[in-house]
Amino acid sequence: MKQPTLLIVDDDAHIRFAFKKTFEALNYRTLEAANGAQALQMLSHNKPAIIFMDIMMPDMDGLEVLQEIKKKKREIPVIMITGYGTMHTAMKAIQLGAYEYLTKPLDIDKIRLIADRALEMVRLRKALKDMEEKSFRETKRFELIGKSEKMQEVYKKMGAAAASPNTTNILIQGESGTGKELVARAIHFNGNFAQEPLMAVNCTALPQGLFESELFGYEKGAFTGAVDRKIGYLEKAKNGTIFLDEIGDLSLHLQQKLLRVIQEREFSRLGSTDILPIPARFIAATNHNLEEEVDKGNFREDLFYRLNVMIIHIPPLNERGTDITLLANFFLDRLNKKLRKNIKMISNPVLSFLNGHDFPGNVRELENMIERAVILEKGGILSFDSFENYLQPYEKSSSLLPQLSSVVYQKARSAWLTEFEKCFIMERLRINRGNVTAAAKEAKIERQSFQRLMKKHKIRSKNFKEE
Repeated sequence: MKQPTLLIVDDDAHIRFAFKKTFEALNYRTLEAANGAQALQMLSHNKPAIIFMDIMMPDMDGLEVLQEIKKKKREIPVIMITGYGTMHTAMKAIQLGAYEYLTKPLDIDKIRLIADRALEMVRLRKALKDMEEKSFRETKRFELIGKSEKMQEVYKKMGAAAASPNTTNILIQGESGTGKELVARAIHFNGNFAQEPLMAVNCTALPQGLFESELFGYEKGAFTGAVDRKIGYLEKAKNGTIFLDEIGDLSLHLQQKLLRVIQEREFSRLGSTDILPIPARFIAATNHNLEEEVDKGNFREDLFYRLNVMIIHIPPLNERGTDITLLANFFLDRLNKKLRKNIKMISNPVLSFLNGHDFPGNVRELENMIERAVILEKGGILSFDSFENYLQPYEKSSSLLPQLSSVVYQKARSAWLTEFEKCFIMERLRINRGNVTAAAKEAKIERQSFQRLMKKHKIRSKNFKEE
């Protein structure tokens, strides 16, 4: 442990000497000041852990010095000392933020005890600050990006979930790649137990036997190969969160075991009869429709009702409007830093294409797409050239026409016209910011015909609107 520094402020040299001898014997480094002005000067280039300071001093008394320390927001515990204790000075010292107030003659044992308590408070305060900073970093790391109306509804539910007690189970539903784990982590790191562990369990990654031992843990000798006791996820989570990812793929046998754990909020390690409580929150996620799986007999109805106390549904990316542009630029910024690139922007034709793309892989697909392009791009703008052959809605020319996909005339013509229609409609919507009437008028075709083409190519006008 680092040697703590103590500042002694007293106009009596004998008092300073007594403190110095006492605390140097306790492995403290000591600094001395004979008056308030000296004390403030020392504080300008020293960071003591504790200050012992006399109140009655010439020129500048201890209370004035304390006031200056608090003005400068120095979080140092200050123990005030006086030989003339009155109600007024005691109250004033505490009101100004003194850690403790002592009257002479001083008791050495009491002084040591107060110093120990003050040091412990400093240590706990630093630990709390470190945890808060870590929590903030984790929250930012797992921040969800999106301003669309549907994502605002998701945020509201997440806020309610984070504020609920740990006994409230949460079920997150959404297609693969929508960010279910991000939602779970955001709920955890914004909740009352953000400093506690979050244990993520992928229900599909572990075989049945291994899943049980990882979840419950086991005692030495519980089975062949159990040479030592193992603490499982349920126990490691403490007061935090147990995130069960892809729970819809869990076998019926394991569903039954999990049901009892969630229902009773207690468990035993494999090979043990000791009952251990589970104070942690359960958050489950799935890309399946669990109600349909219940009807098919693939998922236990009682487990489903235990899990869906609070349901959060994450919309697919193609239902999130201009979030696509927001996310694409967010990924570009993050990847610039990660890959040490300096790409300024994504070209408008590429953004138009992205806003009209279905994204079966959702946010994960978009992120991978942008990362691939950033790696390949040598200039300052992400254009279609940056995506190689991954995006082929336009020709790599100013005409913005699709490439020929076949040497057979009829097939090539059909494919060319299909791509032309899609690109044309998307470009008109982008220029007119999703206004279908204005886009149809500009294209000189009937609004109903324009809408039929949009429906044919699964193009949504809201994806081009600015929010």
